[in-house]
Amino acid sequence: MVDAGEAIGKARAAVAERAELPGMSLMEHLSELRRRIVHSAIYLGLGFGIAWIFRNQFVGFIQAPLNRIGKSLVFTHPMDPLNLQLQVSLVGGAIVASPFILYQVWLFIAPGLYQKERRFVIPFMAATVGLFLGGAAFGYYWVLPGALKILIVDFGHNFTSMVTIEDYSSFFLSIILGLGISFEMPILIFFLALFGIVSPRFLWKNIRYAILIVFIVAAFICPSPDPWTMCIYAVPMLTLYLIGIAVAWWVHPSRRKAKEAKAAGQ
Repeated sequence: MVDAGEAIGKARAAVAERAELPGMSLMEHLSELRRRIVHSAIYLGLGFGIAWIFRNQFVGFIQAPLNRIGKSLVFTHPMDPLNLQLQVSLVGGAIVASPFILYQVWLFIAPGLYQKERRFVIPFMAATVGLFLGGAAFGYYWVLPGALKILIVDFGHNFTSMVTIEDYSSFFLSIILGLGISFEMPILIFFLALFGIVSPRFLWKNIRYAILIVFIVAAFICPSPDPWTMCIYAVPMLTLYLIGIAVAWWVHPSRRKAKEAKAAGQ
């Protein structure tokens, strides 16, 4: 009798947990999306204002890897210095505002999550910002200096270099933002698995394709043709993919349903 009562109580708890998910119409979803976009734009504007105050420090930070090899930026258009400061302020502002923007993203998806899943908000924000900064730091301190040395000092030593603001800023952002975004792989897998789009079985089954893609990316960003150096760039991304598989196993709906069924049957 006690076991039957316990089972009924757990079943009611599971039903109550499902009932807590609010139903929203299409217009309500669009209204909520618009609200979050407006709030994110406000935070981005505030971040831009803060970054603009420190724009000279940001520009110096960007030029530092080039200065270390004895080179400096030149410009060919009168608007180039202003464009660089605007671009730096926008990207820096986005990074400064990223925790607040990510919180708006979380608020948008939170109504579709169970109460116990909403406690992931702080780990989600910390992991997202931390992984991006980790990838950006990897690009700034490892990939970019190596690429500049190989391309300008080694291959370009017989020529007179003229590194323009426009070309260098595009090269800088492609490496820093590219690696920062690529390090978000576990977060992407988290959401894909959370909504049942991918499963840990699917990710593990296709790991050989993931390895191929990772090494293609590593070969593209690696400044040296040496295969051992290329492996240094590939290992962090492969590690993140494996972490993503573990995350997918943890949050996939099939595992949550199995836990619910087990709890209801006890």
